[in-house]
Amino acid sequence: MLKKQIQDEMKAAMKGGAKDRLGVIRLIMAAVKQREVDERIELNDDQILAVLDKMVKQRRDSIRQYEDAGRQDLADKEQYEITVLQEFLPEAMSEAEIEQAVAQAIADSGAASMQDMGKVMGKLKPMLQGRADMGAVSGMVKKALAG
Repeated sequence: MLKKQIQDEMKAAMKGGAKDRLGVIRLIMAAVKQREVDERIELNDDQILAVLDKMVKQRRDSIRQYEDAGRQDLADKEQYEITVLQEFLPEAMSEAEIEQAVAQAIADSGAASMQDMGKVMGKLKPMLQGRADMGAVSGMVKKALAG
């Protein structure tokens, strides 16, 4: 289970004295625990992947803001956090694989226009969660449905 893997990595970071890595892993555990407490459930691997995916998205947004403000030191820190977070996410899909998944989802759902975008995204999200930037996927779906 993914939660156990994260806990094991936290123990390894403690023993190895990797303070920065330990800090990121503690953030992951806090986010998972917070969601479990809020929803009063034990998160499964898919739900933990959603939490990790959200954390990566937040950090990408922060990097953009820090770079716009000329704070490269903070942007680098966020980038390091993304690399640690991505260790627990499945391997990212290539552009071609994503395009193929988009085309397949459009065909499967019978989508013909922008009104059908929700159906297409509904099919894609479980397949691509944690393996692709859903914002970029959304753009691809819009482009495919518009053209």
